[in-house]
Parts: sequence; C-alpha cells; structure tokens
Amino acid sequence: MSLRPDLDLIVQELADEMRRRPDRGEVATYIPELARVDPSAFGMVVIDADGRVSAGGDSDAPFSIQSVSKVFTLTLALGKAGDRLWRRVGREPSGSPFNSIVQLEREQGVPRNPFINAGAIAVTDAIVSGHQPREALGEILRFMQFLADDDTIAIDEAVAASEQRTGFRNAALANYMKSFGVIENPVDYTLGVYFHHCAIAMSCRQLAMAGRFLAHSGVQPSTGRSVVTPERARRINAIMLTCGHYDGSGDFAYRVGLPGKSGVGGGILAVAPGKASIAVWSPGLDASGNSHLGRIALEALVKRTGWSIFGV
Repeated sequence: MSLRPDLDLIVQELADEMRRRPDRGEVATYIPELARVDPSAFGMVVIDADGRVSAGGDSDAPFSIQSVSKVFTLTLALGKAGDRLWRRVGREPSGSPFNSIVQLEREQGVPRNPFINAGAIAVTDAIVSGHQPREALGEILRFMQFLADDDTIAIDEAVAASEQRTGFRNAALANYMKSFGVIENPVDYTLGVYFHHCAIAMSCRQLAMAGRFLAHSGVQPSTGRSVVTPERARRINAIMLTCGHYDGSGDFAYRVGLPGKSGVGGGILAVAPGKASIAVWSPGLDASGNSHLGRIALEALVKRTGWSIFGV
C-alpha cells in the first residue's frame, strides 16, 4: 500500500500549521545577509524510498544551507582520507556553542567533531590539500549537484562575501588549529573554501534529494550508484544524530529521534534510515542556532509516521 497519500497530507498539514505559528525563533544576525531573510518562510520536503516527493510550503525556495553543507564535506573528506581524518577531528558531541574556542584550547587544537565550526574547517582543510582553493570548491559544488541530480545548484556569492567580512571567530579557530598543525594549508585558502561551501544555496527539494544516499545505505536511489559504503553511511548518520545540532543535539535526538544536521540559515536535513530523506527550512533559530519551527515540524512528522530510530 502506497504511503504517498498519507505523506502528502502530513506534509501539507505541517506546512499549514507552521505557517500559522507565532513562535518563529530569531533569524541569524551575525551574518548580515542572513539577517535579511523573511522569518515567515517555511518549506518541507519528504522523499520516500520509492523516490516519491511530498512537498509543502516554500519547498522550492533556495536558502543558504550553511552548516548542512558539513555533512557533504565530511563525506568527501572521508572518501579522500578514510579513517586518517579522525586524527585531525574527533567524533564526540561538543556540549558547547558551535563557534567555541575554549574547548579547542583545552583539547590541544583538535576539534571535538566535524560539525562544529572548528571541526568543519579541519575537514575542509583535508579537501583543500593537494588542490587550489577554486578546484576544491568546485569539487564540493559538483558533488552536491551530482547528489541532488541538479546542476543549477550554486553558491550565493553575497552570503559568502558577507561571511568573509565578518568571520573573525572562524579565522581565530583556524589560526589556533594551524598553530597545532591540525590545519595544513594556508589559513586563507581553507577559510575561503569553508565560507563558500557554507554559502551554497539549495531548496528543500534539492537538499532532500542530495541526502537520499544516507537514507539508503550509501546508495543514491535515483541513479543506483554507490556514494559511500553502507558502513560509512551508518557512521555518518551516527555523527549526525549525536553532533548534528551543536549543543542542542541531545534535545533533538530526544524529541525527533532521527539523524539530522542543521544550519543557521534555518535548514535541517534529516534521515529516516531505509524510509526517507527529509529537508525542512524555517529561518528563525532557537538559542542553540537550530531552526525552531524546523525541529517542531520534524518532531510532529516523526510522531505521525512512527519513523524515530528508537521505535514508535
């Protein structure tokens, strides 16, 4: 029996509910371009195991994916370095804000996980090695286009420039890691690539498409091609579950029960293993920098579908 009618109805109902809610969180203001985004926006897309798409709200509106890109740079870096990558970055939840430097100092320049800013900069550095920055960035963008089967995906240059003008904390993190040898390339090269891949713009539909390989044991169902091994897909999902929402990761696991990765642009990519890839976008953030309504919508989706990895 097809799930499509139920999913269509659920997604539409959730989009309508989220549109009406007055509690929308606060848009990110420390990146000036993100401060201009309309907080009333909300989009959601669910792509099931058969490739059927259920969409609601602003599902085709592009937004800055920000830290959601870190899922894909981690995948690329693991493909290049394998388990050697874990010498430069850990796999433990941080329990600290995403741009904390205190933890980095205490741990001798090795970031706690690949999804906090310091960790993602270290992962980006692994991709940059052996390339010019433009080549590394092109590789990341082509990978995203391949996964989403959409070559129109592009970098929002205004957002990238905004991040470069104001990214002083990220520069501090990168320079601190450089002093410990965790960053191998020139800091400006690595930071330039980092700021630009965080500024990739995608819609919920494109993002849900790009994440399908993580819901299906490393295989991109639309092409049948293996992106990563089943073991690696499982491990990336595990890190998403424990670290994907910064110091709000435990609460997200408790409430939603799916691997997920958020970004301060208001997007969340979530994975229901074997069942669906899900993308949601609402620009207003909670205190931890995660989409406020995005998390609420995902919690409601899981309750209505029984998709939590911890059981119904």
